[in-house]
Amino acid sequence: MLQYIKSLFSGKGNEEIKEQLAAGAVIIDVRSEGEYSGGHIQGSKNIPLPKLAAKLESIKKLNSPIICVCASGMRSSQASNYLKRNGLQAFNGGSWHSLKSLTQS
Repeated sequence: MLQYIKSLFSGKGNEEIKEQLAAGAVIIDVRSEGEYSGGHIQGSKNIPLPKLAAKLESIKKLNSPIICVCASGMRSSQASNYLKRNGLQAFNGGSWHSLKSLTQS
């Protein structure tokens, strides 16, 4: 049961995320600008969750899979679901800290 709960907030499996990164996925960090400036994944784009809808057309122009990250995985889950509903290939990468460790391995 605990593993199931963790999976709800931890994003997609590591292998799928690694595959998407290898395929050129773009990482969008949906935390606030202040949180992002306190630390982030190098090369990620900061689009705070409340601004996601306003940036949808520019995100579509990236023409790449999107991996959303935040502090815990909750906002990135909301963001990836929103992007999917709008026709994008999007994944919940969960916590930026966890994804950062994947990008460095």
